[in-house]
Amino acid sequence: MLLSGCLCFFPGMKIKYINKIADVPELSPEEVRELEKVTDKFPFGANTYYLGLIDWKDKADPIRRMIIPTTEEIEDGTWGAIDPSAEADDTVAPGLQHKYPDTALFLLSDLCGGRCRYCFRKRLFMQQRKHEILKDYRRAMQYLKEHSEIDNVLLTGGDPLRLSTSSLRKILSALRQVDHVQIIRVGTKMPVFNPFRVIDDPELRGVIKEFSTPEKRLYFMLHFSHPREITREAIEAANILIESGAILCNQNPLLHGVNDSPEVLAELFKKLSFIGVPPYYLFQVRPAVGNKPYAVPLVHAYHIFQEARKNLSGTAKRAAFVMSHRLGKIEIVGLDDAHVYMRFHRAPNPDDAGKLIVCRRNDKGYWLDDFEILSIVEGWPARVPVMREAGELATVSSR
Repeated sequence: MLLSGCLCFFPGMKIKYINKIADVPELSPEEVRELEKVTDKFPFGANTYYLGLIDWKDKADPIRRMIIPTTEEIEDGTWGAIDPSAEADDTVAPGLQHKYPDTALFLLSDLCGGRCRYCFRKRLFMQQRKHEILKDYRRAMQYLKEHSEIDNVLLTGGDPLRLSTSSLRKILSALRQVDHVQIIRVGTKMPVFNPFRVIDDPELRGVIKEFSTPEKRLYFMLHFSHPREITREAIEAANILIESGAILCNQNPLLHGVNDSPEVLAELFKKLSFIGVPPYYLFQVRPAVGNKPYAVPLVHAYHIFQEARKNLSGTAKRAAFVMSHRLGKIEIVGLDDAHVYMRFHRAPNPDDAGKLIVCRRNDKGYWLDDFEILSIVEGWPARVPVMREAGELATVSSR
């Protein structure tokens, strides 16, 4: 058995992937029978490295909560949607999305190093939706060539690092032949789920060095959600990516029972800044089916976010608190006794970019759809009530 804080892994060791909850030896037969009711609907996936981070004596262990199913996931069958951000509306070809004018998204894989219980694309695992994965790379590259407004491409899935390095190299090489594509982002949790994917692959280092140039960098968007995921192995993997020329950022959701306390969130942000993986986005959990146990009401989440940030250095407080809504990427920027203030951080329609969304406050709301929108205004009004970092109400002038 692998004990938390005493991982017996070393470079070259084979990490085993596990796709059946019955194959997790630390779970009792009774627990397996109960959890199979969940995995019949929302499939399970993990690996021996990540399971080794769990303190199995603690039923509320945060690593366990992120990867081991809970019966709470199937208790409310009316909550959430199969495609909460309406990605289907932005899909221009199988596996190719174009929501924002300058950004294209490639869904490269339906495999991950583990299956996060709060995944917003769990539809890929639930329904074997292979038709959503990008297979026709030539068609995708032709689309990019025809849309010169696209200057950055996000590679995601699943996890692009579940592809072979040779396959990843072919994709990066093709993208680098499209002159107007400046930034390539790789969204991955593999340095967290299985850092040996990076540590044991010298070919990957060469690929990054080849395609992350001083003029056009590769960005790796990592997914650390709890400080205990920042192990010595994960730090080594992150450092290899940095030394190979990649730029690293972190994006993670605010998760009930995992990082929904100011102390834990502040520790996460601080440690990430120490290892050169600055916080980029803190996401409101998307209302996907099965995700209600992991969601935090938006007003409470905003308080947690602000309280966590108040004593951090600038390098640790870069994250924006956002939701990836069908209308755009919406940043939560303030609140008072009667209102919640949001703005379009990113918008499919450029005319909406930066507009302020004023909503009636609803302390039980999770998503923009739960709030009554009172107005959408151009820019900032002269005086907007917002929350100070210390938590008290203040009126801030925009002038």
